[in-house]
Amino acid sequence: LAGKGHKTDTIAFPKRTTTTGKLLDGYLKESTNLDDHAVHLLFSANRWQEAQAIRQAVAQHTTVICDRYAYSGVAFSAAKSLDFTWCQQPDKGLPEPDLVFYMSASPEVLNARDGFGTERYEKVEFQTKVRVNYERFAALESGSGRWVNVDSARSIEDVHRDILGVVLDTMSREHGELGKLWSK
Repeated sequence: LAGKGHKTDTIAFPKRTTTTGKLLDGYLKESTNLDDHAVHLLFSANRWQEAQAIRQAVAQHTTVICDRYAYSGVAFSAAKSLDFTWCQQPDKGLPEPDLVFYMSASPEVLNARDGFGTERYEKVEFQTKVRVNYERFAALESGSGRWVNVDSARSIEDVHRDILGVVLDTMSREHGELGKLWSK
């Protein structure tokens, strides 16, 4: 996008440099244990810490790309048997994304990738449960035009080409006000 003249900003969640992010980093690396409800709320707080920056960037016509967001938080926490709807509530009102790319791959494909398995949630059995929740979102979001399933087991070049095409198409017609997540 930047190469095509678009202003962009990226945010990876959790943002591990913030106060909540440092707590979450320890939790993800399994050096700290926390109650599942409490950790879900920390992930949400981490996103809320960046909400105003996202709004400001969008107001300045900057495309904001988030690596993981509220959907991810719900999918992972609900995989730990927390109520799906309860998991959505703390993120209600966050800046609503124009697009959500679900980078799907089987847990076996994920397990074969370099670096997979170094953090708490990177276990094949758990990823299988997470995948079910992403599929639930896909069903809930069907028809919204927001949710895009991407087979990430393909080459990086193929995935990039497909995503770029969808993003450029969306950017050519998106000009509305930034919505609030799950507020309808």
